[in-house]
Amino acid sequence: MPPRPHRPETLAWQVFRGSDAVRDDLLTEHQLRSTAWVRLRHDVYADARLDRDHALACRAALLRLPPGVVVAGPSAAYLHGVQHAATFTDDVHILVPSPLRIGAQRGLRVHANPITPLPDVAAECSAGVGNAIPRSDPGQAAWETAVWLEPVRAVTIVDALLGQGLTDRDTLAGVAAHNMHRSGGRRARWVFELADPGAQSPPESQLRVRLVLGGLPRPVVQHPVRLANGVVLHLDLAWPQFRVAVEYDGQWQSDADQLHRDRRRLNLLVGAGWLVLHVTSRRLHAEFPAVLREVRGALAGRGWRR
Repeated sequence: MPPRPHRPETLAWQVFRGSDAVRDDLLTEHQLRSTAWVRLRHDVYADARLDRDHALACRAALLRLPPGVVVAGPSAAYLHGVQHAATFTDDVHILVPSPLRIGAQRGLRVHANPITPLPDVAAECSAGVGNAIPRSDPGQAAWETAVWLEPVRAVTIVDALLGQGLTDRDTLAGVAAHNMHRSGGRRARWVFELADPGAQSPPESQLRVRLVLGGLPRPVVQHPVRLANGVVLHLDLAWPQFRVAVEYDGQWQSDADQLHRDRRRLNLLVGAGWLVLHVTSRRLHAEFPAVLREVRGALAGRGWRR
């Protein structure tokens, strides 16, 4: 059995500067290269048992930055609980207040502070929550995400912030109005208008936004359909006035029972006069122009006129 790696108690489960550990005689340079530690950035190491997630990337980035820097945008959204907002390998977005200047660093997106926080959230934005990593509050993170990211990805994150109750439409409207004069203000308001808290998954959000950007009327999210037997079914995306719906199938189900339930559900909807189109993950990402044509044709066949 190989010997257990040397792991001082003060460094267990921590992110730290390697030069500090060597200077304080906690580790030697040779020990830093052991399997006990993972190198995250230049001179930044972490206990190898820590999860390799975006929170770890944020902690590593902040360790080499001066006080006053705040994790922002999609990185802040991740820290607030939107798991799909960023991954371990994604760049960490930070806000740098004037007059600090931060040079370019690998894995870091540096933004000059482009937003005026609302008075009742300014303290949280600058100081963080408790012992948490300093980050933008959810409303500000939504605004930053809307301005910095391409619209489809931005809406998926804002959908989740709304859907998880981390912010609400009134807050977003206030943030948008408060910063309308800033660069990206109109873009942020547009993204907020596209957002919907009812979205059940990031791909469903992507599908909805891409259909709207493709020129189709905005669908209703999770539209309830009450059948004659009293059963209520919820459609992923629906145009109730035309009785057309789109269902997102993230993964083909080989389970016979699940297939039976899906087909029975589809038959019930068709019997109630609905035209239901199904979109798989593959079609969403590789065949979307064809998907758009099919949905447009279905709507036109039911009376929609652009």
